[in-house]
Amino acid sequence: MQIHVTSRHFKAQESLVEHAEEAVAQLTHYYDGIIKAEVILSFEKARNSVKSAEVRATVYNAVLTSIVTSDDFKKSIDSAIVKVLVQLKKYKDKLHSKDRIAVRRVRLKV
Repeated sequence: MQIHVTSRHFKAQESLVEHAEEAVAQLTHYYDGIIKAEVILSFEKARNSVKSAEVRATVYNAVLTSIVTSDDFKKSIDSAIVKVLVQLKKYKDKLHSKDRIAVRRVRLKV
């Protein structure tokens, strides 16, 4: 899986980039079919220093996206990962249910 971390309107510290990469890498424990993951960190000074994290995970035939804003980057990243994890589990369940139906059809024909 390719992991790409981008920071907008600021330069991210190495510890923050490492935290984002480790958090995204944990998604492979639940589904190993993730092709690419992007973490976009943005900082908006105009609105009381709001920090937002956007996580995009590309899987076969779908893109799972989550955007979370909070007062801390690590909180935003962790919350966005949890949201993508819920989407990933739902995607995986749908994928398995489609496979079960196809297997049943094949068994009935035989």
